Amino acid sequence: MEPRVSLITLGVADLARSRAFYEKLGFRPSSMGSDQVVFYQLGPLALSLFPRESLACDAKVSAEGSGFRGITLAHNVRAKDEVAAVIEEAVRAGATLVKASQEAPWGGQSGYFADPDGHLWEVAWNPFAPLGPNGEMMLPA
Repeated sequence: MEPRVSLITLGVADLARSRAFYEKLGFRPSSMGSDQVVFYQLGPLALSLFPRESLACDAKVSAEGSGFRGITLAHNVRAKDEVAAVIEEAVRAGATLVKASQEAPWGGQSGYFADPDGHLWEVAWNPFAPLGPNGEMMLPA
């Protein structure tokens, strides 16, 4: 297996509501989508929104579940002060503030918001892993 992630799919309760939320944040839908699924290009990977019940059915698992899901998505920024600005933008678009921007114990800055379905997004500035020209995280060797 090649070490990469190609697509992240979020199971959502209301596809139209989630689509509106992400598009308020500047995500642009791909023409590949339909009224049943929406795709967004995110640099080298893609994000899709798919009805939670349909996603669970496809994976042959229960759609029940709540609380912490054991995963977060992260949006890294180029400057420390961008963390608070991005979180504020998300809240204006309909997100729930989970943790305001604050200095992180590892030396950066981070905070969290939840999308309309409760998916956690961390917004972070990491001085040890700057972003490349296309927004890719540049991990040290």
